[in-house]
Amino acid sequence: MNKGLYVVMGVSGSGKTLIGSALAHSLGVEFVEGDDFHPEENVKRMASGIALTDEDRAPWLRSIAARLRAAKDTGTGLVVSCSALKRSYRDLLRAEAGEVRFIFLKGTRALIAERLATRSGHYMPASLLDSQFAALEEPAPNERVWECDVRVPPPDLVAELVTRAST
Repeated sequence: MNKGLYVVMGVSGSGKTLIGSALAHSLGVEFVEGDDFHPEENVKRMASGIALTDEDRAPWLRSIAARLRAAKDTGTGLVVSCSALKRSYRDLLRAEAGEVRFIFLKGTRALIAERLATRSGHYMPASLLDSQFAALEEPAPNERVWECDVRVPPPDLVAELVTRAST
């Protein structure tokens, strides 16, 4: 089984944690929740409905990049959830860790908003969804990102990703 480095990306509510943790379990590697790397100030800003700037996100992305690099250096696989909304964010992660496979969970604004309306216990309010879609730079073909339709049932989506990872 491929013990590679994977970043499950997308806007808030796309299913990064659900898919990422299931994928990591299926691959027999560690799953890391990218939100856990946010500095406390970022969490407070988002919880207050304030969208993060690139400057706010920089230390968070550097922390995730360092965690990916540690997994690379030890030869262990890792799956990380991280919105990675902009190409520059993905490039920063690639620069630090090298070969990282991004998995883009793509869905319509309406579907994601519906999911966020039923989600509880997360600091990211649904009111920030528009800012997430505004910041999103969908991956370009030359990024070789695996794009996944979030309408696909999670077990089917994970099975597809495991098949891709094993080839």
